[in-house]
Amino acid sequence: MFPNYVWDISTTDKIIYLTFDDGPTPDITNWTLNLLKHYHAKATFFCIGHNIDKHPDVYNTIITEQHLIGNHTYNHLKGWKTSVKDYVENVLKTETLITPKTELKLFRPPYGKLKTKQAQQLQQLGYRIIMWDVLSFDWDCKMTPEDCLKGVIKNTKPGSIIVFHDSVKAERNLKYTLPKMLEHFSKKGYVFKSLPA
Repeated sequence: MFPNYVWDISTTDKIIYLTFDDGPTPDITNWTLNLLKHYHAKATFFCIGHNIDKHPDVYNTIITEQHLIGNHTYNHLKGWKTSVKDYVENVLKTETLITPKTELKLFRPPYGKLKTKQAQQLQQLGYRIIMWDVLSFDWDCKMTPEDCLKGVIKNTKPGSIIVFHDSVKAERNLKYTLPKMLEHFSKKGYVFKSLPA
């Protein structure tokens, strides 16, 4: 339906692409970074601009640890409820905060929803729109940690892009699921990488 969106990475190699939305968030992002380091894992963090402004030290740690940064708008906007002009301006506001500058510009729409014209304008500006094929549902307070883990393990395959959230809302499920999924797939010979160019 959306051929210009990236849903997964075609590969037969045992590679998983971890992504984290909504940070940086003190404590939770730092906990995530420490866990990733333990597993020699790299990830892509889709950051909210407002959170970069509030927590520049945490943001800089993501950079220092050599993870990749993506844009998640400045205010976690709902694309379907925002004009094209305002949406693109909000993305560009976050772009001014993303350092170091790279040719690879990644964008993930909050809630996974944006209008076709919003997507077209962002693609014309050089953004790759990154979606996912595995949604952890870690933010859903109705989801038990056990079911969160079960869903991630069941649906992940070589080249999967998994969405987690380094946010307060997701903390309970994230802190249960992420260590166990990293351990599970590490034992199966998988590696964890940031998104490829």
